[in-house]
Amino acid sequence: MLSAARRVASNPASLMRPMSALTHSALFSTSSSAMAPTNIKNITVFGSGLMGAGIVQVAAQNAFNVTMVDLNPAALQKGQDIITSSLKRVAKKQFPEDAEKQKEFIDQTMSRVKTSTDSEAASKDADLIIEAIVENLKTKQQLFAMLDKVAPEHTLFCSNTSSLPIADIAKATKRTDRFGGLHFFNPVPQMKLVEVIRTDATSQDSFDSLMDVCNRMKKTPVSCKDTPGFIVNRLLVPYMMESLRIVERGEATPQDVDVAMKLGAGFPMGPFELADFVGLDTMQYIVDGWRKEGKIDANLVAPVKLLDDLVAQGNFGRKSGQGFYSYSGVGGKK
Repeated sequence: MLSAARRVASNPASLMRPMSALTHSALFSTSSSAMAPTNIKNITVFGSGLMGAGIVQVAAQNAFNVTMVDLNPAALQKGQDIITSSLKRVAKKQFPEDAEKQKEFIDQTMSRVKTSTDSEAASKDADLIIEAIVENLKTKQQLFAMLDKVAPEHTLFCSNTSSLPIADIAKATKRTDRFGGLHFFNPVPQMKLVEVIRTDATSQDSFDSLMDVCNRMKKTPVSCKDTPGFIVNRLLVPYMMESLRIVERGEATPQDVDVAMKLGAGFPMGPFELADFVGLDTMQYIVDGWRKEGKIDANLVAPVKLLDDLVAQGNFGRKSGQGFYSYSGVGGKK
């Protein structure tokens, strides 16, 4: 969910920009044993929202050739606008007094970015494919089943999911040994952490390649098994849910809880500020999913009426203009 803070603008469930369901048929089969690429150069990213665009930017900044894929040119243009806007901030920080170097930095980075609405063409030269689409298991499986048929045998597959089991997504392919998770955090250009998720089937070569990619992107990777919420969300979501229960029981106000955690625990944001930033619908989606899986203590993911009521009313937090706090317009500030 700190990851969730990734997709503030839309995407119940994982903060990546939603893409509508793809219609390719799924393919379920066993894995093969091709070697993972040892020197990844070409990366294809599916999804051009905040998360996808952020991943594209960081990869391009660090000398990878990147293709950003989405369903239509309008979505891709929004993704390019996100990248350009972010790069301008980075350039001004790196070269505060040199407009020429700022432009050169932006132009060089963008020269390594291509866009496409053709999934097959965008995948044919990929060493690594990263998926950052809607947080829906069936949709992800459909995408990867199709890609498994057209991507080179050596290509590594990764999901940026924050809440779905990597193994469940991977089983739609024949390359479960070349499938893992790369869980970036929002905003990707600023957040240093990447959770690198390995399933029981992920090969050591594949895992080593993913760790290497993160290091080359100047990120700090941490290894995690394929468990609900991985590391950060597994700790963060129950904490946020208990904060909701404190308020629901009338023991404190959202404002006082936020102040207490910022000043008493040194957190940069209180749990209610964070919930609004992440999206209350996203929180609900993740908790509901974990509860259905039954792999986490039921008390930690028990429904909270306060949260369910706000979501039912369409109050999702910052992205809707109203959550626990009111914001000046959709996506605005308090």
